[in-house]
Amino acid sequence: MSITLCGFPVSNYYNKVKLALLEKGLPFTEEVVMTKSTDEAVLSASPLAKIPFIRTPQGGLCESQVIMEYIESVQPIPALLPADPFAAAKVRELCTFIDLHLELVARDLYPQAFFGGTVSEGSQARVKKQLEKNIPAFMKLAKFSPMVAGGDQFTMADCAAWVNLPLVGMATKAVFGEDMLIAMGCDYKPYMKMIGERPAAQKVAADRKEATMKAAAASKAAS
Repeated sequence: MSITLCGFPVSNYYNKVKLALLEKGLPFTEEVVMTKSTDEAVLSASPLAKIPFIRTPQGGLCESQVIMEYIESVQPIPALLPADPFAAAKVRELCTFIDLHLELVARDLYPQAFFGGTVSEGSQARVKKQLEKNIPAFMKLAKFSPMVAGGDQFTMADCAAWVNLPLVGMATKAVFGEDMLIAMGCDYKPYMKMIGERPAAQKVAADRKEATMKAAAASKAAS
């Protein structure tokens, strides 16, 4: 099996897939690809030029959760899904909540939170209202006992939670003055520390830090 993970190590969804590959022990190479590429080799694998995507001997595959399912199929052990079908579905449910109902909503704050831009008051109010609804809904599903789906098995949901929850927290704190996750009763920090002690997570974090520093240096040099 030959897998090339394409994208950028600062991307949360890139790191979601990278964490899964490392946890699986699957050999892979990395290729830096930025978003909005017009390269036909990129578009043939990721038609919307979104990252991450992977290249395999059979062809390209995009969308992080689809890639996660593919990884699980080609190498079932160590499993990132429970053996019980309903428990596996509950993990997938959590992945959807984390990716779509938390991170994707908070993403509208990123221009102001992380990139020096401005988000309109109307957009801020819309995001805050949606998160006030979505965070309690997420908490009805999340267990954090100790893993996000409950129990001791590290799953796909942990890959999603570890890369996305901090972004939701940091973005809301930067724009609204408080980490909405913590303010609404989701004390995810001990969980983040626990996952962060895993060797795969340490590798992802180190590579993300290095890529962030290189990008900052390049931006400074260009200005």
